[in-house]
Amino acid sequence: MPSYSGVWTLTAQYQALGAGNWPGAPLQGSIGLFAGGNTSGSTIDYVTITSAGNAIDFGDLTTATQSLASCSSSTRGLFGGGTTGTKVNVIEYVTIVNAGNATDFGDLTDARLALAGCSSATRGVFAGGEGTVNPTNIIDYVTIASTGNATDFGDLTTARQRISGCSSTTRGVFAGGQGSTSATVYNIIDYITIASTGDATDFGDLTTTYRWGSASSSATRGVLAVGINGSGSIVNTIEYITIASTGNATDFGDLTVTRYGTASCASSTRSLFGGGEAPSNVIDFVTIASTGNATDFGDLTVARQNLAACSNAHGGL
Repeated sequence: MPSYSGVWTLTAQYQALGAGNWPGAPLQGSIGLFAGGNTSGSTIDYVTITSAGNAIDFGDLTTATQSLASCSSSTRGLFGGGTTGTKVNVIEYVTIVNAGNATDFGDLTDARLALAGCSSATRGVFAGGEGTVNPTNIIDYVTIASTGNATDFGDLTTARQRISGCSSTTRGVFAGGQGSTSATVYNIIDYITIASTGDATDFGDLTTTYRWGSASSSATRGVLAVGINGSGSIVNTIEYITIASTGNATDFGDLTVTRYGTASCASSTRSLFGGGEAPSNVIDFVTIASTGNATDFGDLTVARQNLAACSNAHGGL
């Protein structure tokens, strides 16, 4: 809280958050959430995407979970699937502007980990992962403003886990991933029309095969941190696609620290990549409309990998 010593002053931490984003007050602006992970799996952190600075504690997931996925509207963030030591089908949610613990939303159609999420303003989509079948091609969807179990949407073009997802207002995109073992790694990019249901369609290819990356987007461009390539090397590469078209990805730049198992969220102009193996507490950012190397944003409250991220200002809204 601000401290009083004759005049009101704010610590640098809360100055970075912006006016109104103080403990107990509704959060304002473009809020990014980072949840779960392998070292402090119940933690939910938040940042103000337009301002650089360290993350602040938001609340907790209902259970410590890693290798989960996320999607969001302008008001709600959803976290689905993952593992607590056992694969789970749980979906939970938070109200993004009100810091606090997550609440049960419903269930996925199949318990699975290492899946990906994306969303429009109304519908959240969860795709792929390691489920009853490993890997799975399942795509599920939910209506974010309600609660309840997910419904089958269709199938990916190729079953895979450890994939990345992002979206425009109309299209969801799922990129990369692996088969049942790390020996099979894909450069596939699929897309769906979020408002409909049906199987995914081929979009194009990444510049290389990769798994364990992350993605986020503006309304026009998706930005993807690669993770581990098909040769098994951890790389710092960032690639991008134009979501409204189809075609292959193009090199964007590099992360500040080479790592995999990151999570990504975005505003309309900026993408953030947080966490990752070793584990890391690093948060990087890029300006989506440009190309170039990432810049340090700040730190997560706890270093971790295999987490999930979402925001109230991404390109699907």
